[in-house]
Amino acid sequence: MAKIFPFQAVRPTRDKVCLVTCRSYEEYVNAELAAQLDFNPLSFLHILKPAYTNQETVSFEKRYKQVHQKYQDFKNEIILIKDKKPAIYIHKIVTKTHSFTGIIVGTSVKDYCNNIIKKHEDILEFRVQLLKDYMKFSEFNTEPVLMTYPDNKTIENWIFNCCHKLADFEFSTTKKEIHYLWKIEDTLEINWLQNIFEKTESLYIADGHHRTEALKLLSEENSENTSQDHILSYLISENNVKIYEFNRLIKDLNGFSKSDFIMELAKDFKIENKFQQPFQPLKKHQFGMYLDNEFYSLELKKDADLLETALETLDTQILYKKVLLPLLGIEDLRNDERIEYLSGKQSILEVKNKIDQGEFEVGFLLYPSNIGEIKALADANQIMPPKSTFIEPKFRSGLVIYEF
Repeated sequence: MAKIFPFQAVRPTRDKVCLVTCRSYEEYVNAELAAQLDFNPLSFLHILKPAYTNQETVSFEKRYKQVHQKYQDFKNEIILIKDKKPAIYIHKIVTKTHSFTGIIVGTSVKDYCNNIIKKHEDILEFRVQLLKDYMKFSEFNTEPVLMTYPDNKTIENWIFNCCHKLADFEFSTTKKEIHYLWKIEDTLEINWLQNIFEKTESLYIADGHHRTEALKLLSEENSENTSQDHILSYLISENNVKIYEFNRLIKDLNGFSKSDFIMELAKDFKIENKFQQPFQPLKKHQFGMYLDNEFYSLELKKDADLLETALETLDTQILYKKVLLPLLGIEDLRNDERIEYLSGKQSILEVKNKIDQGEFEVGFLLYPSNIGEIKALADANQIMPPKSTFIEPKFRSGLVIYEF
């Protein structure tokens, strides 16, 4: 029942692609961002941050219009060109530890509204509105929404065969990633793939909930523009995503002494002191804790409150309900200044270092969620707590652009 659509992408020319594409500018530290903008005139960052040169402070609307103008400049200078025929695109990303391969297509806003495209994260309305206005005035989108589909051997075999052909793009990045892109514009091949996805009951948003909701608003605002009825999407087999946890760092014990805090934890968890041995959870319902120069293992007791729903069995929800809310007094996981998050991609020694330096008092290490938990929540129309998952792959801006 899921619909996919080919589109005429705007892409960098083959000789410039490695200079044009970039990470999201929020991912760059200041020195790295300045170097890119000062010394690489072809970087897509010049489009994303057009007021950099004169350090101008402007309104959101003016900035978005500057983004649109800079984007048009790149097209006029033949840095970016539009494909002549609608196509779908296979994109492969090879990192130092993983390889991801998926299909870049348009998906349907109507499918999202009808819950064929399913979500598992909450959204912030102000972020949705900003994204909607950004795309409205810039008139393009270059960040695909990451969606998973059920493992399908037929699709995987087709992708495998396509990837043995010469890629339209092949380039490396300073992060030591290798990117490949294949354009598929044969009508019969596209129709064949569309028929397969029409038999797929659901697609699941892995990353990009705010962008999807913004595109829904954009479509509702201008129903006559059918190009705004589609969501630029990267479809990937659910066995090909990599899900990391987000570990929690807390600035104080909410008035508890160390001994009293551990005594309260013991009501719901079996606690084992690991002393100086770094400990990372090995299974669900097991947590690591670093407090006062020592690591601990916390394992949820068998006789703890009965866990019934997909949300109640989620480790981030258990930690919130058993520890963060009742003991540490953290109610708002998104906005409370006493809590910060570190993705599981970073070493647990980062948690240790931040606490040893006195910036935080206690850290909690979690076991990563899996795709089954994400799907169960989405199917039950339940929402994960904030910062429950860090999901890869991540995309480079400027590689494939969808115009409204």
